[in-house]
Amino acid sequence: MGKFKKWIIAGVALAAVAAIGIFVVGPMFGGSKDAETSTIEKGSVAEELILSGEVRADKDASLTFSTSGKVSWIGVEEGDEVYKGQALAKLDTTNLNSALQRARSDLRAAEASVEKVHDDVKNHSSDETFAQKDTRTTYEAAKDKAYEAVIQAEDNLRNSTLHSPFGGIVSFVADIFPGVGVFYTDKIIQIVDPETIFFEVSADQNEIIKLHVGQEVKMALDSFPDQDFKGEIVFLGLTPKEDEAGAVYKVKVKVTDLGVENSKIKIGMTGDAKFVVSQKDDVLFASPKFVGSDTKGKFVRVGSKDNKTYIEVGVEGEERVEITGSVSEGDTIYD
Repeated sequence: MGKFKKWIIAGVALAAVAAIGIFVVGPMFGGSKDAETSTIEKGSVAEELILSGEVRADKDASLTFSTSGKVSWIGVEEGDEVYKGQALAKLDTTNLNSALQRARSDLRAAEASVEKVHDDVKNHSSDETFAQKDTRTTYEAAKDKAYEAVIQAEDNLRNSTLHSPFGGIVSFVADIFPGVGVFYTDKIIQIVDPETIFFEVSADQNEIIKLHVGQEVKMALDSFPDQDFKGEIVFLGLTPKEDEAGAVYKVKVKVTDLGVENSKIKIGMTGDAKFVVSQKDDVLFASPKFVGSDTKGKFVRVGSKDNKTYIEVGVEGEERVEITGSVSEGDTIYD
């Protein structure tokens, strides 16, 4: 009797372990589980095109001096608001003035030489020798070069002061001081007009035909994950962008709700622009995850997991898919 009781206890224990295994381990290895359900609804379905891009500005200028020299003064700091034509920085003009005077002296000397040559050949217009023509041409060319040198020297002196090309904000000032030498290639100051900020994306040849100027856009910037910005397309490229593989076109989106509360938007910030390219209202739709397909076509499982009802798919959005066929609003569907 004791041995029989032990066998009964062992059998019960094994049955319990088996039950636990089926309940816990079974689903891990493909065992059955409850199917997820949803409901067919009626409403609006939109097909959206999402393109990545970054914030830029139409008025964004990097300023350099037209010639190398020593800095005389810097009149602005980063963050300063400036107006169009305002003087921002200046080179020491001592050497520039000297260069201009030398150029003018060289021009006067060249002009005198040309006048002498012309005087020598003034009575030989019909029988000017090749030697005389060569001499005259040489001196005339020297005069032209001297004149161009004066123009260049005047231009260097005039551009020794950097002026703001438009009103805006100083976003960069080089780390330089009066007396420090700079090259004409050095970026000295950068000005940005925040009122001209826009969002730029690139669209390929199959995407750009779905867009049009004036189209409303929603933008989601990576720096503001919980906030959307409104905008509209203001420009579509007519020619492909350079240095791009294939036909890729520029799309400019103006930020229409850029106010004081959104002043933290900075040039170079990245994000996505969402364009609605087609939309239907008052149609039946389901979540894309509940729409399956096989060799016969698209289907949804209506009423049970084993009941495939074949459908036609219309507008396909990220979260909704338009469906038509033997389905009705309120039908329960299974994944």
